[in-house]
Amino acid sequence: MPSFKNKAAFITASLILLQNTFAFAAPVELSLEQSIEIALKNNPSIQIAAEDKSRSVWGVDEAKAGKMPSVSLGSSYNYQGDSSNDSFSNNVRMNWKLYDGGQTEAQIDQAKLGVTTAELNVIKAKQQLKQDTTTGYYNVLETKNMVTVNEESVNNLQSHLTIVQAKYEAGVVAKSEVLRSEVELANAEQNLIKAQNQYELAVSSLLNTMNMDAGTEIQLAGELKYEADTRTLPDAISLAKQNRPEIAQAKVSVDSAAKGIKIAESNKLPSVSMSASTGWDDSLLPNDDHNWSVGASASWNIFDAGVTKSKINQAESSLNKAKLQAEQTQDTIEQEVRQSYLNMKEAEKRLKTTDVAVNKANEDLYIAQETYKAGVGTNLDVIDAQLALTQAKTNHVQALYDYNVNKASLDKAIGLQAE
Repeated sequence: MPSFKNKAAFITASLILLQNTFAFAAPVELSLEQSIEIALKNNPSIQIAAEDKSRSVWGVDEAKAGKMPSVSLGSSYNYQGDSSNDSFSNNVRMNWKLYDGGQTEAQIDQAKLGVTTAELNVIKAKQQLKQDTTTGYYNVLETKNMVTVNEESVNNLQSHLTIVQAKYEAGVVAKSEVLRSEVELANAEQNLIKAQNQYELAVSSLLNTMNMDAGTEIQLAGELKYEADTRTLPDAISLAKQNRPEIAQAKVSVDSAAKGIKIAESNKLPSVSMSASTGWDDSLLPNDDHNWSVGASASWNIFDAGVTKSKINQAESSLNKAKLQAEQTQDTIEQEVRQSYLNMKEAEKRLKTTDVAVNKANEDLYIAQETYKAGVGTNLDVIDAQLALTQAKTNHVQALYDYNVNKASLDKAIGLQAE
């Protein structure tokens, strides 16, 4: 009985282990939305942008510290060679700048604008990563379809070679037709090998974008297909001007440059500070024998040989530059929208013509094959028809890929949110 129980336990454990092994080896099925979600969660570019935002938040605290007092502790010890004459002294000092012509307030405002810029950078990073993931996803689908196209070409040429060899053995055709068919088959096999390699590279690139292990086996749930896009170019440009983080960042840069002028102008105004200090001798901690002093001071730099004026002019030049860059950014984004939109529409037109070409090429190949079997057509007719069909299918797959990728580029160009 114990032996039977041990065997049953061993069989059960083996089945569980085998089930887990199969579960582990099963490919990960991913939709486009799931791929984007994984990329947004795992890709370090988002984490880097988040760290930059965190650093800018701390920059605001650093700027605010300029409005608070600072306290310092100092100690000194003098050795005279005779312990009875050695001296030991301590002091505590407090400084508080009460007014600095608005410099600190402007620096705080600049730091807050830096946080806004960093937040927009996080949005930019997410939008770019979404586009990269989408492009990578469609690239896998495209290369997978190209593998299928080349496999069909190899199979068709292999079947045709079998027919040519049978005709040659029957003494109906010359040896040259066999050789030509073998060459075309070999070329098709080479193209298939290249297509398979391109597929493996596309999968590797997508896994890298999602920051997943390179050995992960994935199976994409989506298809490379056509879905009409009804957006118009004027609407797309209008949305881009409202949504693109780069435009918002350009406006923030203008505001920050304006704060820079205030910082430079603060040197023309007086500054007021308050200070307090106390000191004591010959003891580590304060005792009754120590003095306090409290004071206030004001300073006004009435002449600095034109340094302040130069800084103001530099700040004004920076403001003018920021305004020009804001205009340039808007023009660049409008061109980006236009390019993505027109490329999408071009691919849409190509889809219609390539679809017709594939149908006609299929029919042409069927006719060429049947006439060759009947002894009416030539070997060259079949080979040419097969090459034409492969090219037509390749063009169709490429048009599908271009349409979907440029559609994704348009999403990014108008500032569509990544989530």
